[in-house]
Amino acid sequence: MSLPLPLVSADPASRRDGTASGAQGPLRIAIMADETGWHTGRLKKAFRARGAEARCIDLADCRFDTTWEPHGLVLPGFGHTLPDAVFVRGIAGGTFEQVTLRLGILHALRESGVPVYNDARAIERSVDKSMTSFLLHRHGVPTPATWAGESAASAQRVLMREAAAGRQVVLKPLFGSQGHGLKRLGARKTPPRTLAPLPSLKPYGQVAYLQRYVDGGHPGFDWRVLVIGGRAVAAMRRVGGKDWIHNFAQGAVCEAAELDAPLAQTAVRATEALGLDYAGVDLIPDPHDAATPLVLEVNGVAAWRGLQSVTSIDVAAALVDDLLLRKLPAQRQALAQSGDAAATAVLALHGRHG
Repeated sequence: MSLPLPLVSADPASRRDGTASGAQGPLRIAIMADETGWHTGRLKKAFRARGAEARCIDLADCRFDTTWEPHGLVLPGFGHTLPDAVFVRGIAGGTFEQVTLRLGILHALRESGVPVYNDARAIERSVDKSMTSFLLHRHGVPTPATWAGESAASAQRVLMREAAAGRQVVLKPLFGSQGHGLKRLGARKTPPRTLAPLPSLKPYGQVAYLQRYVDGGHPGFDWRVLVIGGRAVAAMRRVGGKDWIHNFAQGAVCEAAELDAPLAQTAVRATEALGLDYAGVDLIPDPHDAATPLVLEVNGVAAWRGLQSVTSIDVAAALVDDLLLRKLPAQRQALAQSGDAAATAVLALHGRHG
């Protein structure tokens, strides 16, 4: 459900610039994106429908400047003020130093009291597949066995043990998405039966991230579940694709999927384990337990174009509503005071999220 909201500045006495203004105005939202297009267009439209002003900014164009009063952060288009909230849609790749600086800007915004959706801490957890696997395991979320380290010898031993047990593993880039760079290794189903050695780790940054392969059958599929504000809101099946890789970007076909309790609950638990406001959770059936899906990955900067094509839910509107109502308490109060029946329904929907 989406509707125009009575939006005012999240802090009427201040525009987050350290000086009292006494004036109220529309919320100003920064959409952090390394490119503009379909997703940012949908978000800007949703914010505009709620009376908020949204501006797209590339984190690469932001900077620290301790002479820039009063907070030392420079965001294009915001002058000496800061936005009322930030929606992180994309972070461009780069050198270690560049990415660290861009995440540092998000950390600094949070430290300055600006709600960041998703914030840098959660993004760091989700973009690092090894940390994702660790946190899923620690919180008891079902996920395939995983190994990650810098030792090629250790990784080769894992590969040999798994192959001896008749299993395969998937070598993945530690950072990466859309199914790029994946290699399936281990026990071969057809001759020759000899075990191929571990490939060079140079293309993988000298890090071996290995995940036990789960056979999805033929043509095979996995699920993508979108979680927003602690609720699973939509799901799809990604069928086919490039051999056993079922990403939309690899040619998989998107189909609507029933969001049953095991699927929804597992996706929500995975999102909570990483501390994400919203996430795209990739899951696959467990061949040994049909009632318990396995979490493969959790995407903290999730795209939803494929999902939008098979669901009636306006995903951008749902994301914007969650940010405004859960992250900005002033909007909840304004909505509650409006007396509108639809507004009451929206508040009830979000009420259990704080």
